[in-house]
Amino acid sequence: MRVAHVTATIGTEPAITTVSNLDALESESIFVFREVAAEFERPVILFSGGKDSIVMLHLARKAFAPAGVPFTLLHVDTGHNFPEVLAYRDETVAALGLRLEVASVEDYLADGRLRERSDGTRNPLQTVPLLDAINGHKFDAVFGGGRRDEERARAKERIFSLRDEFGQWDPRNQRPELWSLYNGKHRPGEHVRVFPLSNWTELDVWNYISREEIPLPSIYYAHERDVFERDGMLLAVGPYSQPRDGEEVGRRVVRYRTVGDMSCTGAVASTAASPAEVVVEVAASELTERGATRADDRVSEAAMEDRKREGYF
Repeated sequence: MRVAHVTATIGTEPAITTVSNLDALESESIFVFREVAAEFERPVILFSGGKDSIVMLHLARKAFAPAGVPFTLLHVDTGHNFPEVLAYRDETVAALGLRLEVASVEDYLADGRLRERSDGTRNPLQTVPLLDAINGHKFDAVFGGGRRDEERARAKERIFSLRDEFGQWDPRNQRPELWSLYNGKHRPGEHVRVFPLSNWTELDVWNYISREEIPLPSIYYAHERDVFERDGMLLAVGPYSQPRDGEEVGRRVVRYRTVGDMSCTGAVASTAASPAEVVVEVAASELTERGATRADDRVSEAAMEDRKREGYF
């Protein structure tokens, strides 16, 4: 584990304080939350019940303890989410007494504002409900759980990432963040996406979950599930993902590294049943979690960047 050393002098003897990598990352994230609270009027946290949004909420609670989290939560629900994750989301919101706004892709499909895609995947359909929710509630800062290690487009993004009046992102129009100075200035109609976990890796997230004993939805750990293989991924048999001709269904012990729309999120074969076991597994992995398990990121090499330019997370 990486460490940072801070040296101070007490009398004539130097005193060395060792700060762990996790402590440094936690401190940076907490600073970002407090900075946003100071600079913006109506921040919101994107909270899906996935591990990164759970860690984000945990950090927000630490940032403002003993007071409560001063932000609303927002979830863009595709209608194809894993039931275990939705149950966790609702239980967490109720237990902490937080306010949750849900933007429903299903509602947009029902009234004709959106149309189903030919591949049945709904993740790309989240953009319009997300932008409408941001504009409707006049949110001026939107916390997301994106990390730079996940994908190339996310690696380009700053911690404070400006979105124009159409919610779009221009990767060539980003502000420098020297010395951890964050510029939240924006014109009316614009907003800023904020990524407190930018400098974390998947391994950092799992080490932190283990250290802080943060509960997660059960699908992040090994369990039995009926799955079939497609394009090198194990997709769960369910109402939104069915095997095609020639795709055999088998009962496997799997877990999920990331959760999204059930139709495009794959599981991985795994026997890891605890955070410590997941840490060992992730440390040995040669594929990023999105590269290994998200079909929607495989449409093209620029799939994520194209969606981000349009206003996606």
